[in-house]
Amino acid sequence: MTRIQHHRAGARESGRRFSVVAYLLHAAGRVLERHPEANAVMAPGWPGLRAPRTVRFTGVTAKLALDRTADGERTVLSALLPGLECADLATIQARIDRYRSPAASGLPEFRGVRMLDRLPVPLGRTAFATALRNPRRRPAVLGTVAVSSLGHRPVDGFHAGGGTAVTLNAGQVVDRPVVRDGLITAAPLMRLGLTFDHRVIDGGAAADVLADLKQTMESFDDGPASPGTGGQAELRVPDGTTTAGTA
Repeated sequence: MTRIQHHRAGARESGRRFSVVAYLLHAAGRVLERHPEANAVMAPGWPGLRAPRTVRFTGVTAKLALDRTADGERTVLSALLPGLECADLATIQARIDRYRSPAASGLPEFRGVRMLDRLPVPLGRTAFATALRNPRRRPAVLGTVAVSSLGHRPVDGFHAGGGTAVTLNAGQVVDRPVVRDGLITAAPLMRLGLTFDHRVIDGGAAADVLADLKQTMESFDDGPASPGTGGQAELRVPDGTTTAGTA
């Protein structure tokens, strides 16, 4: 995290503020575009009509979990950030700030959530499940990758599943002893975890994604990225198996 912390410090000197989550989202968009097999979901089938199949998405939409209080109760607000494969850091941070504002729960983006909350629980669950059955609508409902951070608390690591093929879990950034050029020195480190749906990708592919994400964050660059494709879904039917052979 040395490079990122230096970039954050330089930004603060010029009056800008970037959260660690913004860098994680920035890197996640680039990495999942390079690993389309992880930017996917196992779509359910219809009994007697169609078998479950893997759906790959052509755009990266993150579902960011935010700690909120609504009507006196602590709850989780899931904010969607589309187009991460081509969004720059400033754009990502602006979206995060919008969703973290005190009036976030009243934003038009959460109108569907408010409507579900007003429905009886059985009906709300049915409506939500129905929306998720259509893979082309799924990015606008649940995103294509989930991101959760507990870095604001003294938490190093945790494991959460956000309903997507890949969920990224970020802990706190703290100085720890590391070895560089044969010498022990202090450096800012963050424990980054990844949980994955074994029906969509296997352990080897998940390890590739996590390794690429680590390298991308360590070599942070806010330069231009390739044009986005709008988060549309591309349907691909697997060749007979949907489970992995490695752990």
